[in-house]
Amino acid sequence: MTSFLGIDHPLIVVRDIDEAVRRYKSLGFTITPVTRHPWGTSTAVAMFEGCLLELMGVYDESLIDEKPVGDFRFGRVVRDHLAEREGISLCALHSEDAEGDAAIVVQRGISCQGTIEFGRDVVLPDGRKDRTRTTLKIFNDPRLPRLSNFACQQHRPDLIYVPAWLSHPNKSYGISQVTILAEAQDHDRVRRRLAGLYGEAALFQSDEGFGAKTGNGSFIVLDPKQAERRYGAIPAEILAQPGPCYIAIDIRVPSVEGVVPFVEAAGVPHLRTAESLLLSDAKYYGNVFLTFAVPSATGEA
Repeated sequence: MTSFLGIDHPLIVVRDIDEAVRRYKSLGFTITPVTRHPWGTSTAVAMFEGCLLELMGVYDESLIDEKPVGDFRFGRVVRDHLAEREGISLCALHSEDAEGDAAIVVQRGISCQGTIEFGRDVVLPDGRKDRTRTTLKIFNDPRLPRLSNFACQQHRPDLIYVPAWLSHPNKSYGISQVTILAEAQDHDRVRRRLAGLYGEAALFQSDEGFGAKTGNGSFIVLDPKQAERRYGAIPAEILAQPGPCYIAIDIRVPSVEGVVPFVEAAGVPHLRTAESLLLSDAKYYGNVFLTFAVPSATGEA
């Protein structure tokens, strides 16, 4: 399991969730059935132990202001970001004590708008129906709208980390890194944001940029030139929107050999090394660069 506010799930907002599910399934992910949030968004996920990838769309705009927290409206944030472009809208942080974790980051200067309590109806692989129960603590920053976060505590993990959903044909088993794109003039703001979430001791410098270690994986910050060297051409939709944003996710795999047959069958452009495989057409996957990497390839222990 993850420790303090590990990367839980980046929210990849898409205009056609059924098509997005098809594309991610073609990569060898097991994707859960599409379900619905009370604030008008639909969701389907690739589940790992303690974290997940979430595909999210909007099914009913009349509900986007449900469950308000201060001036934060979850459904409206997703709808507004999606109106601009597809991509990662928010990044959830894993918590087993949302109240306590929120208190820590507030002491470090991060604003918490409040709490959302909600549930989703789910149908389990054996056909049983049940309902999840989740607590969110919202850490929204209007100055960094595409770098906002929320702590996510699952009170019914048995309905989330279901063994059949944790098994993926491509053998993927977690998230090791999420990349933030930020112009040089925004680096100080992003650094303060990460320090507020994780403390100064969690920050690190790398050959490419800087980042922060979390309870599960790391955030790394790259400027556009650094990002293009690593991933290739950045979609014009991303570059057209000002401000820092999440652009890439590294997926843990024991070997890239388990991914190769799916990528080749899908016929999508990719770059392969001995220990990683990068899907270079970010636009096709919701304006997200996906890299499948053996942990040692990302510098993990």
